[in-house]
Amino acid sequence: MRVTCALMQHEEDAVKHWNELRTAYAVAQLGTVSAAATQLGLHRSTVVRHVEALEAALGGKLFQRHARGYTPTEAGRDLLRVASTVNEQFEQLGVRTRGRRSQVSGEVIVTSVSIVAPLVLPALRRFAVDHPEATLRFETGSRMFALEYGEAHVGIRTGQVSEQPDNVVQPWLTLRSALYAHRTYVERCGAPAGPEALREHALVGTESSSHLPTRWLRELAPEAELAFTSEHPDLPIHAIVAGLGIGFVPVRVAEAHPDLVEVLPPRPEWDIPFWLVTHLDLHWTAKVQAMLGALREVGD
Repeated sequence: MRVTCALMQHEEDAVKHWNELRTAYAVAQLGTVSAAATQLGLHRSTVVRHVEALEAALGGKLFQRHARGYTPTEAGRDLLRVASTVNEQFEQLGVRTRGRRSQVSGEVIVTSVSIVAPLVLPALRRFAVDHPEATLRFETGSRMFALEYGEAHVGIRTGQVSEQPDNVVQPWLTLRSALYAHRTYVERCGAPAGPEALREHALVGTESSSHLPTRWLRELAPEAELAFTSEHPDLPIHAIVAGLGIGFVPVRVAEAHPDLVEVLPPRPEWDIPFWLVTHLDLHWTAKVQAMLGALREVGD
C-alpha cells in the first residue's frame, strides 16, 4: 500500500513536471543526452537541466551516469512505467485536441524597440485580418521581456542577442540609416557639404552617449553640440520632422515623411540589424508561426 501511494505521488509529480518527465523519458529510452536532445529538438544543456530538475523534485537519482551514457536506476525504471502511462494519455489528448491546436487563437504578445514600430504595425494588421480569433498585444520599450517565462511570444531585438540555448533567433531586417533634415530646415539653413560641415548646423540626438545614432553624430562632428536632445529614443526623429535640425533617421521610416531631405547618404557602419526571437517551447505553435510569417513579409 505504501508503494502504491508513492507511485501515485510520483504520477501526480509527473503531471506537474511534464516537460522534465518527457525529457527524462527520452533519455531513459535512448540512453544518451545527445540522442534525447536530437529527438526532442532541445539543446543538450536543456536536457541535462530537465533531468536534474526532475531528480530534485522526486528526491532521488533517476540515472547512473557513465562514459557510454545514462542507465536508469530502480527509480528510473519506475519513471519509465509512469512516463509511458502519462505519454499515452497525452497522445490520446492530442488526438482529441489536434484540430484546436492547429487554429490560431488566443493572445499573441509581440515586443519590440519602438523605432521599428511603424514597420511592425502592417504585419500586425495582416495577422489580425487573417486570424480574427486571435488577440494582439504589442509592447514597445527598453525592458527585455523574458520569453522563457511566457512574457511574450515574439521578441524583435537588435544589437547583441542573448545566446539563450532555448531561444530561436532568426534575422528579420536591417535598417539602413542616413542623416536627414526637414525641407524647411534646409531652406532656412542649407545642407552640409559633408561630415566636416555638420559642426555648423543644429544637430538632433538623444542624451545617452550609448545610443548608436547619437554616438555616430559625435564621431562625425566631435566639436558640434546637439541643439536638441531627449531621453526618449523616438523624440529626436519627431524633432527632425518638425524642422529642429539634422539627425539620423532609418531610411524606411523617412520614406513615410516626404518632406525629409537626405543630407548624408547611408553608410554600411550605420546599418542596424534586427532579429526575431522566440522560445523553443512556443516556436512551432500555430499562432507563433503565423505571426513570424506576417513579420517576415514586412522584413523582405
